[in-house]
Amino acid sequence: MLSSALQSLLQNPAIWRGGDHARVALPSIASGFSELDRELPGGGWPRGVVSELLTERCGIGELSLLMPALARLSQQDGWLMLIAPPWVPYAPALAARGVRLSKVIVVNTVADKDTLWAGEQSLRAGNCSAVLLWPDAINEHGLRRLQVAAEEGGSFGVVFGESVRAAFPSPAPLRLRLGVRQNRLSVKILKRRGSGLTPTLWLDTEQNRTAGAAPASRLQPSLAHAGA
Repeated sequence: MLSSALQSLLQNPAIWRGGDHARVALPSIASGFSELDRELPGGGWPRGVVSELLTERCGIGELSLLMPALARLSQQDGWLMLIAPPWVPYAPALAARGVRLSKVIVVNTVADKDTLWAGEQSLRAGNCSAVLLWPDAINEHGLRRLQVAAEEGGSFGVVFGESVRAAFPSPAPLRLRLGVRQNRLSVKILKRRGSGLTPTLWLDTEQNRTAGAAPASRLQPSLAHAGA
């Protein structure tokens, strides 16, 4: 039998048990997919942390998984930072999904060290609602720096990478592996705060592929509003 004092303590919303992954007291934003929110700690994409989205290949529609949240965040005061995207973001597609283009900033970088620096500064600044990064490669130390910056700034941070990175340790509190089969996006949670295995989710998302766009140049650093 638990003592009354301990029972009272466990009722505190700031306390969570390992199995109560969906009731973790974390600031979050709904993903727009109810089946995914049920599996995410806090019931949505967590703020103040860096999440890793690992894909079997680039351009499978991974950005469509974030579109409902990005559209909602773009209605707020903060910026949406897209750092070193592999393709030039297609402004009409973003606008069609409800994203306010005036809130989007695209940063093209020369090297991964520049991508990491830009991401770290944006996450720490406190005036970015979301920070998305596409480094060619990143190690555990780099991810830890981003995680610390996200905690300080309270932003929703996402680092994209290849699924082979799933075999390596990461300080990111949330890691997802994404694939695609018959135009459906498969989502497997590899790591989250809490415990228990999660099923592979199959989500019907409106594809937001950028395969038809021109590759983003990394020869010269630039900073531009996507809606300009």
